[in-house]
Amino acid sequence: MAVRNMRNRDFAETRTPLGILGGFIGLIAASAAAATLVVVGVTPAIATVGIAASGTIGMFENLPGYLQIGELSEKSNIYATRSDGSIAHLASFYDQNRVEVGWDAISQYVKDAAIAGEDPRFYEHGGIDLQGTVRAAVTTATGRETQGGSSIAQQYVKNVRVQECEGMASVTALDELTEDEVAALTFDQRHLLVEEERLGCYDKVTETTIDRKLKEMRLAIGVEKRYTKNEILLGYLNIAGFGGTVYGIEAAANYYYSTTAANLTLAQATSLMAIVNNPVKFQLDKPDSETNGVANGYAENTARRNYILTSMREQGKITQAEFDEAMATPVQPAITEPSTGCQTAGGSAYFCDYVKNILQNDPAFGEDEETRMLNFRRGGYDVYTTLDVDLQNTAEAAIAQNVPQTYPGWDVGAVISSVQVGTGRVLAMAQNRTYSQDPAVLQTGPQFTSINYNTDFDYGGSRGFQPGSSYKIFTLAEWLKTGHGLAERVDSRPKSAWGTFQDSCLGPQNYDSEHWAPRNDANESGGNYSALESTIGSINTGFIGMAKRLDLCGIRKTAEAFGMHRADGDPLVQSAAAVIGINEVAPLSMAVAFAGIANNGVTCTPIAIDRIVGRDGEEIPAPKSTCAQSVSPEVAAAMHYALGRVMTGGTATESNRLTVPHVPLIGKTGTTDGAKDTWMVGSSSKVATVAAVVSVNGEANQRGIRFSSGQAATARHRMWPIVMSVAAAKYGGDPFTEAGLGPVAPSSGAPQPAAPQDQAPEQGPGNGNGNGNGNGNGGRPG
Repeated sequence: MAVRNMRNRDFAETRTPLGILGGFIGLIAASAAAATLVVVGVTPAIATVGIAASGTIGMFENLPGYLQIGELSEKSNIYATRSDGSIAHLASFYDQNRVEVGWDAISQYVKDAAIAGEDPRFYEHGGIDLQGTVRAAVTTATGRETQGGSSIAQQYVKNVRVQECEGMASVTALDELTEDEVAALTFDQRHLLVEEERLGCYDKVTETTIDRKLKEMRLAIGVEKRYTKNEILLGYLNIAGFGGTVYGIEAAANYYYSTTAANLTLAQATSLMAIVNNPVKFQLDKPDSETNGVANGYAENTARRNYILTSMREQGKITQAEFDEAMATPVQPAITEPSTGCQTAGGSAYFCDYVKNILQNDPAFGEDEETRMLNFRRGGYDVYTTLDVDLQNTAEAAIAQNVPQTYPGWDVGAVISSVQVGTGRVLAMAQNRTYSQDPAVLQTGPQFTSINYNTDFDYGGSRGFQPGSSYKIFTLAEWLKTGHGLAERVDSRPKSAWGTFQDSCLGPQNYDSEHWAPRNDANESGGNYSALESTIGSINTGFIGMAKRLDLCGIRKTAEAFGMHRADGDPLVQSAAAVIGINEVAPLSMAVAFAGIANNGVTCTPIAIDRIVGRDGEEIPAPKSTCAQSVSPEVAAAMHYALGRVMTGGTATESNRLTVPHVPLIGKTGTTDGAKDTWMVGSSSKVATVAAVVSVNGEANQRGIRFSSGQAATARHRMWPIVMSVAAAKYGGDPFTEAGLGPVAPSSGAPQPAAPQDQAPEQGPGNGNGNGNGNGNGGRPG
């Protein structure tokens, strides 16, 4: 690939004698052309004098004279709201670090310094400073400092054209491709084409040619006709580059001097305006520079600053006393590092990343993922999220106190997600790793990751975890909705020949193989458990016995009605083994499902954004939660009764005991084969929370591992009540509706006839990543 011209902020030029002569001739020619342009632009009637003038004027009349000035690229921000209503900034995203400000938000020192340093006759000429152009040509030709001679209007035009390149590249890059060719491009291929288009456009509008200079002159005249001097100066100060990704005077004041454009001192204002003349040479964020660093007092910037100060004094813009004070002030930047991306959000970074992925998946922001992110990084949006700062801080602390970031020989993960009941608003999202997207940082240790363990693959990169017995709630729901009661008993004897299970979607499934013999966590051997007893004690064989009398397809559909889906995007596995939790799902999905149970059977899809405000102050529609009745209120009431007993007398009593202040709670535990993953999922009538310790990769028996806080397998019962105690204190909690032990819905009829013993199921017990034994799955904490 050919090496592109360097950006204006990185531009460095080596001049030869022949080049100096050429530059001199070119600038003199440009000066003559400028004179003609002034005649053409200001007094067209005079342009009839002379044959030579007529030909030249005709050429310039064919140049574009109107410049459409669009919106500048401006950073977007993500916020959370504190309990007192104040705003907490989580992260910013930008290609250009810019905060556009109005005329009154910029110090007069800045305005005067810009004119003194870049265009002393700004208020006198009509867009082109002929005297400055000729002076620049002579200065350059005689070997002194290279000068461009461009007026502020010309510089403004050039910067606007560069901005157009940034905005149009994603549109024009694919113009010559067919729809099929565009659809076949990978993300990286599309990005490369857009970047090539942007660079090519940049080269064209910044190339050092007479043609480009003449176009800028013509456009500068048009700008002067259309806008006032103050509007042009304001536009220039908001668009100018101050080195690196810093654009505009407000961002420059924030970055270099940790202040605002309105509060810049005279010494600071002139120091900043020195930078725009040559950002690489004069910028103040390279303290080790030999020519412009701390050791020599930022000598280059100081010299340029002093030149501007002298010019301001000569023009009567400052007094001698102001001049003396500023000249005596050393250049001492106070850098405030800007950052782009969610790493600035600390422990909330994974929630921030979830919000970013929501925006990337929202068609309202563009046709494809790359376009959406470009629009977000340049659009100046303020995104106000659903995050509850109190609950989030508590979730982060609960994990930090109970689960380490790393553990020898085990890729341990810990997650907490909380969702508001009835709204789907995500209130908290935390995990035991430090967020980073930087490949160099990620290579330093497993404590860093960019993957969000709480969400689906499309919203954070995780492929989910098996929830174990916490998934049994969907079989319980199907059991109740098809006319069975909590007191009804089933054959729950542990066995290796379970026979045929009905599946109205895939056909009957046979489980007579000796390779699938699920057992119970505490080796319970009861052969006649009721649905309630199986729920309270998390009896695997009890739930498999319940599923034997149900439709496996119906269980899967009920799970989907609660918003359940695999984190990797594949269809849910429906099998007898799936009853006890072999589908890899996102922790957030389990929290959403429990919120649906707590909401009397109405499940609301998760949302993380309350509102989005554009740069113009107008609100932009944010993704909305969709609520649907997953089960009837009567079925939900029976589930409340059973899951409430799990909290008060079953496998989740420890989480219930430690939640203070106490509010009515429902919940379910989950433990996968070999205690590889352990879950606590539950809800009050206001907030649903999942807390889990998972094996990100590989396996480890959590019952044999101890953290400083206690056994790994019981960390869920230390984390969950910490979060739910804060939720209870803040949101309260009402009693749940409860039904009795009998049926709460009409019977759906007798099960379908069993399939012949030799009929093989389409999805057998081996499906779902081999978690067929089902041992563990929600047993009593050990």
